[in-house]
Amino acid sequence: QVQLVESGGGLVQAGGSLRLSCAASKGTFSGYVMGWFRQAPGKEREFVARITPSGGSTNYADSVKGRFTISRDNAKNMVYLQMNSLKPEDTAVYYCACGSRYTANRGDYNSWGQGTQVTISS
Repeated sequence: QVQLVESGGGLVQAGGSLRLSCAASKGTFSGYVMGWFRQAPGKEREFVARITPSGGSTNYADSVKGRFTISRDNAKNMVYLQMNSLKPEDTAVYYCACGSRYTANRGDYNSWGQGTQVTISS
């Protein structure tokens, strides 16, 4: 099973930016779909962004479209989430995940990181 470790979370003011990183342990990383999800207190974990194994296609939740960018570096076993124009409602724990299906359904992702906290102050 792939081990995933997120980093890059923190506290920023509204309108600011953060870049989240996710390091994967396994050499076959390039064969997996990668996704970012988030979970705010008292809410369900929700889809944020996904990227195909080659990095050629990406997809975003409507709430982050135009502000967030997912990317990956298969040579480094890394996936990133660049977050710009952050809003207080983006506050959540952010998780990266990998799977074999290119979906927004968290049930299709079978390895998860421990999460990184993102807090946006108004």
